[in-house]
Amino acid sequence: MRLFLNIIFHYKVGSIFKVFRHDFYFRHISDIFKKVGITVTSENKREVERTIHGVVGVEYKNCSAAWREVKKRIAENEEGFVSKLREVCIR
Repeated sequence: MRLFLNIIFHYKVGSIFKVFRHDFYFRHISDIFKKVGITVTSENKREVERTIHGVVGVEYKNCSAAWREVKKRIAENEEGFVSKLREVCIR
């Protein structure tokens, strides 16, 4: 029974952390979303996340790698990143 409760606890904590991490990620690029013209909602959040992963060439759900690549691309050429994201979102 204790093992079962421990598994459920870790799953719940993992899920809460994942939601927190995504919100954290999106908060840091909210200015980028504004420049692109994206309004992130609970309904489109996953689609936006998949789009960002595609733009940076990182497998979906690998948020740490995607975030590293997003930060790198913004630092190197923010307008280029915005343009690429806008181009993909218009399709």
